[in-house]
Amino acid sequence: MNWKKWLGLAVFIALIFGVYRVSLLTNALSLPNSEEEIAAVREIVDRQNEDAFYRPIRKSLEAQAANPLKNVYFGDLHVHTNISSDAYLFGNRLDMDTAYRIAKGESQKTRTGERMELTRPLDFAALTDHAEGFGRRIACDGPDLSEAGTKQCEERSTPSLIGFLKMRSNAEQRPMIRDLAVFNEDSVVERDYAAQTWQQVQDAADRHYEPGAFTTFAAYEYSPALPDRGKHHRNIVFRSMDVPQYAVSGFDAVSEIELWKDLEATCTNDCKFLTIPHNMNKTWGLAFSGETIDGVAYTEDDWKLRERNEPIVEMFQIKGNSECSATFGAGDEECGYEQFFPPCDQGQETSCIHPTSMARDGLQIGLALEDRIGVNPLEFGMIGSTDTHNSNPGDVEEWDFRGATTFSSSPAERRMSGDNVTGIRNNNPGGLAAVWAPENTREALFDAMKRKEVYATSGTRIKLRTFAGFDMPVDMAETGDLTAAYKQGVPMGGRLYASESKAEGVSLFVWAVKDPDNAPLAKLQVVKGWIEEGERQEVVYDVACGGSEFDPATGKCEANGATVNMNDCSWDNTVGASELKTLWTDPDYGSNEDAFYYVRVVQNPTCRWTTYDSLRLGREPLDDSPATVTEMAWGSPIWVKAK
Repeated sequence: MNWKKWLGLAVFIALIFGVYRVSLLTNALSLPNSEEEIAAVREIVDRQNEDAFYRPIRKSLEAQAANPLKNVYFGDLHVHTNISSDAYLFGNRLDMDTAYRIAKGESQKTRTGERMELTRPLDFAALTDHAEGFGRRIACDGPDLSEAGTKQCEERSTPSLIGFLKMRSNAEQRPMIRDLAVFNEDSVVERDYAAQTWQQVQDAADRHYEPGAFTTFAAYEYSPALPDRGKHHRNIVFRSMDVPQYAVSGFDAVSEIELWKDLEATCTNDCKFLTIPHNMNKTWGLAFSGETIDGVAYTEDDWKLRERNEPIVEMFQIKGNSECSATFGAGDEECGYEQFFPPCDQGQETSCIHPTSMARDGLQIGLALEDRIGVNPLEFGMIGSTDTHNSNPGDVEEWDFRGATTFSSSPAERRMSGDNVTGIRNNNPGGLAAVWAPENTREALFDAMKRKEVYATSGTRIKLRTFAGFDMPVDMAETGDLTAAYKQGVPMGGRLYASESKAEGVSLFVWAVKDPDNAPLAKLQVVKGWIEEGERQEVVYDVACGGSEFDPATGKCEANGATVNMNDCSWDNTVGASELKTLWTDPDYGSNEDAFYYVRVVQNPTCRWTTYDSLRLGREPLDDSPATVTEMAWGSPIWVKAK
């Protein structure tokens, strides 16, 4: 065969592959619109085998008694309902009341007919619908719509990925395009309707608040967009119902600096707020770069604004893990867990991870900033949440993942189709926020978030406590004396000053207990970061092993041999630990260095959601996704200040 025939064959193969990819994309972009099409999807759902795998027994809501030494409360601070324009466009019609009922343990179905239910109810939840869409549903349901407004309401009521991309295109403009068609081009009407929606958010939170049993917050999301589906978003959570009259959207504040200034100006007297950035992995490096979305460098006052108002970050959610990248810093293997994007190639600006994208990077940058400006504006705690757009707070168990956006990610056949052309299999069910507080009330939980006594999980309900001190009792791991831990150390989120002790070594008391409805624990790790001669340094220590030995040659826990039954996704409870507890002293501590320490807990493997979907459909697991995951928990750091 001569070269012309080879060239012709190559062109033919490329053409066939291109047609195949277009076909896949066309199918992915096609969403059910009519009741007949929705009914057809429900018939497909009815054929899914929901009994093909093991799942835990469901439990009812149980309140914990107040505890001066603090209880851990699990919740979700990032949830979208049918108020959010994108959720509505993708077919979600479940309202705020339904979302709160799901959080408290009620079972509900998506419009495609897939059931959503939590094994255990949450302790708290915040509904964080996009403020940019406030007022639109009220306008669309009103009597005086113009022809242009009616057309736009119809477009945004019809499930469509094309419609979503069009809406995002407007949001990516700088400044964001404020489309007033549904408000008859009247900005006063828009502001009034938006305020009405914000009041509805507060009213729904009050209806479902049960102090001591289930806590709700007034909250929303501030959502300026970046090119290529990037984001630089923040959730705003209020301590009480003393809140500003208006929510601040991306139309009102062009950057986070203006957001904080606006909130400080309007949230006064008894009003208290905090902001929580999320998806640092999708900010294209903006998360900790010290620049706004428009490339304006932070001033010293801007950094101090951030330090006052942003005590925690959401570092794990549906769109991936924002802890660290395996390419930067220590590059430990756990950094590869549920990564949504690869590291940036040279010259690449979007759809990749930058050295200023991840939480560990931010913690390092914060140490350097304190040397320069006198405060550490990146001294943040870490939580997880979901970012679900299905109105199902805390529905994070792998077996119950129904996608995040109703019609575009349901049923299982859609999630598992083709060659992952929409990237849905890069998603995960999301994480949880864990808060140590004396009681389950708005005030107690909010105050715990402000002092950063919180941690993130990938969805599992591991209990994790961390304390650091210079004079911790040597038998702390045996006694578990929390009174002594608080007296002689500081908890996660705290600061420890070397100048207040004559001791030359810092110790961490770490205590982790497995989720009773999940797999045993494999290991405890301590992540340390510091600055040495102007260079960022970090190291990861394995400090306790579950069901395996510590290998001094590698400094790591050996693999414990835990297995998963891939026929029904049951896991081995005979290997690993139900509890890991240790008092660890840093062997490399330098009293003249500022450092941070945080704890990471790694669980034994369990099935990933894609494997559960494979069992539902009676198929082999796909090669483009891991068959199992090792769920994790990440404690908020403790900062040690040099002498």
